[in-house]
Amino acid sequence: MAERKYAAETGLLLERDSELGAARRALADLAAGAGPSDPGGRLLVYTGAAGLGKTSLLAAVHRTATDSGLLALSARGGEQEQLSAFHLVRTLLRPLLARVGEQQQRELLGGWNDIVGPALGLTAAAPVAGAAAAVAPDPQGVRDGLDWIVTNLAIQHGPLVLVVDDAHWADAESLSWLASFASRVDELPVLLVVAYRPDELPEVPAAFRTIADSNGTKPLGLAALTPDAVAALVNRMFGTPEVRTDDAFCREVWAVTGGNPFETVELLAKALERGITPVEESCPLLRGLAAANRGSGLVARLERLGHSSVRLAWAVSVLGIHTPLELAASVASLSPSDAADAADRLRAERILTGHQILEFIHPLVATSVYRGIPEELRTGMHAEAGWAVLGAGGSPVTAARHWLEVPPQGDSTLVEQLRSAARLFMQAGAPETAQRCLARALKEPPSPAQRAEVLFELGCSTLLYDPAATVGHLRAALEQPVRSEQLHEGITVRLAQSLAHSNHLLEAASTTADAADAADSAQARLRLLVWNFMWCAFDAEEQGSGDRSQRLADLALLLEREEERIGIAERYVFGLRAWDAVVRGEPVATAVHYADLAQQQGGLSWTDQEWAFEVPTLASLVYMFADLPEKAERFFAKGIAEYEEAGWRGAHLAFGHTILAYIRYRTGNLAEAEQSAREGLATANRVGEGIPVHWYAVGTLIAVLLARGGVEEARELAERYHFQAPYSAAVVFPDSQTVRGALLLTLGDPDGAVAELTGAGDRLDRREMSNPGWCGWQRTLAAAHAALGHPDQARTLAEDALARAERYGTASAIGMELRSCASYAEGERKLDLLTRALAQFERCTAPYEHTRAAVDLGLALRDAGRPEEAAEQLRSALVLAGACAADQLAAQARALLAELPVI
Repeated sequence: MAERKYAAETGLLLERDSELGAARRALADLAAGAGPSDPGGRLLVYTGAAGLGKTSLLAAVHRTATDSGLLALSARGGEQEQLSAFHLVRTLLRPLLARVGEQQQRELLGGWNDIVGPALGLTAAAPVAGAAAAVAPDPQGVRDGLDWIVTNLAIQHGPLVLVVDDAHWADAESLSWLASFASRVDELPVLLVVAYRPDELPEVPAAFRTIADSNGTKPLGLAALTPDAVAALVNRMFGTPEVRTDDAFCREVWAVTGGNPFETVELLAKALERGITPVEESCPLLRGLAAANRGSGLVARLERLGHSSVRLAWAVSVLGIHTPLELAASVASLSPSDAADAADRLRAERILTGHQILEFIHPLVATSVYRGIPEELRTGMHAEAGWAVLGAGGSPVTAARHWLEVPPQGDSTLVEQLRSAARLFMQAGAPETAQRCLARALKEPPSPAQRAEVLFELGCSTLLYDPAATVGHLRAALEQPVRSEQLHEGITVRLAQSLAHSNHLLEAASTTADAADAADSAQARLRLLVWNFMWCAFDAEEQGSGDRSQRLADLALLLEREEERIGIAERYVFGLRAWDAVVRGEPVATAVHYADLAQQQGGLSWTDQEWAFEVPTLASLVYMFADLPEKAERFFAKGIAEYEEAGWRGAHLAFGHTILAYIRYRTGNLAEAEQSAREGLATANRVGEGIPVHWYAVGTLIAVLLARGGVEEARELAERYHFQAPYSAAVVFPDSQTVRGALLLTLGDPDGAVAELTGAGDRLDRREMSNPGWCGWQRTLAAAHAALGHPDQARTLAEDALARAERYGTASAIGMELRSCASYAEGERKLDLLTRALAQFERCTAPYEHTRAAVDLGLALRDAGRPEEAAEQLRSALVLAGACAADQLAAQARALLAELPVI
């Protein structure tokens, strides 16, 4: 019997030499510490229909890896587990992490425990009330954490082999991580082996569907066995000195099973149990035996085993893979002894395997059993399974997938469990799964007292990736009659956020303004006013900017006088007042004064979900526009660290890196600016294209590339991301239309530049955003007019910009406009303006603009017949250009020096 069992197991690997050979070569390279021989060599993807032997093949890979002394971890997707976020990842990693000591677990998780722990089921994240109350990681943050943990595991305890079977049934969150991690395995001591049914891959995530092609490899497709292979298998299982197998019998086995290895082995096993001899006369019996292994035949076979066996098999099919016998008995309403007896019968009948932990012998059997349960009974068993999981100490996360299968019953207790599960999914970085739980809770339906809260939480779960859907949920929440004032305020704030993120900034502003007018308490009114002022500040088409600015200034002055009552809301007002002073071009001392007030008491938090990251960003940026770049960088470093610590590694982190790039660009650190801008854009791309941060990232990178002479790449970037009208409805920095105007001018299209820059100027002046130190549209427009032969218009624009810069009062702004004015002056006037510009740049940190002025002065001195002074300036410009990576300016300075007479 043991020999025949071995023959059956090895029979599942017949005609798999090529597939096994690929795995053995990859494992040998990994064990030897050698890199992959081909790109994508550390990723093996096996595909094939059900029963073609993928599981047996992966089991062989796992055994070979273990025998080679490699650390091998395995997991497989389950048909009943697809809606449980990170289920496959937990199955893969949690057993290893759970059996090591606490100290070793901390070492393996590093600083990622709080971010990834909930996804792995290792951290008991408390389901706090209110989906917005806790700082939850975003999906990208969890994926980055998993990358780090697996990399650390491979380096410390590897080489590492990850084996993932039935990936077509894995949850979307785990598949998203696998798809992204697969691009890294060639660089690590890791072999990733994946198997799936290609015709059953889910649509989401799309990246997993191309996991092989995207990483330079091809799927290894498994084919059905040939007649010769089936004949060999028949001989292995039946052949004895006393028994010879007929060719006709072997051909019939192949015809009945189609060469499917699993069905072939099962058919032969049943034939052996029935004592059927492998001769031609037995052929008519084979089709009946085969029918008993699938569909209605399997159901009938199961029913013959008795009621308790049927109930236990049903329970296991509902509970899914790795089902404890005790839990299955509870769901099946069986006593422990009856359940144990039923399990014995199901094992003997080759339906289940295992003893204390039960599984079906094959997913095909599990699917047939599950689909054979009468629908009403199946939903009832799912309901029972949900409560049984909780009763056994399981989490609402595990129970939730069962409640998603249960029809609505008006059970308020079930609503609370679904809400708890949703909060835990949010803490695990799985907002889409949280949304499914909350959407199901709405159908229950919740009680009137619960309904507004569920709608609010549903809106919060969709805010990051579907603002439009969020608007609908939150508007419905506001219409509910039963809600507290605090909940009403929270709903209003999130509704305004979702409107703003959907490019409806005017409506966001009016929503918060109306709520502020109706607020009962002064503190609630102040908080709502903060949001109102913020969305007004970001509305590119805001009407009445002057009136709003005056109201903001009056409020800030009033709050400043009440020193003993200054809290977070007051400091947000100060931050908005500081930013407003910057864009309006008020004296810089005013802007810095209010920025300092905003940053008192340790500064503003960038990850406080009750507030917003926008105001801390603006308040920190004030220092950059105030010629205090070191202070601005310090605050941005703090903000980025907060994002990373909270697991906000998607759009928020992209925004942080992008604005840091803009700071470095404005202060002339072009090489680091380009690096940060590329990092910001790459992070934004990982989140998804078309998100608001792309306007910031693409505009900043184009500006940096133009400064460094990368004109062609800047053009390609603008085309790739459609960086043109229609522009964002929100205020963006650097101003997108101004950046496009500069690009067109550099590309030799001054007419197009004039059109874009005139439009930008009209829009910004209409909003009284008149600080050339914040947006230099006049400076670029003057250059475009000069290129078109309109020197008078260019000169007028430059002089007006200089006057505005002098009102604002920073050395960098004044220096840039002095240099611009010099472009349209001649003789001593030109030399005087450039000398004054250099003096301004020596008072601030702006090496790029300093370099431009030095090159211009060197050129002007040459034209004035003063070569010694010209050479001195150009040598100074070369030093400055080298310090800030202004490659194009360095080349220009070298060329001018070469043209000067040797002295």
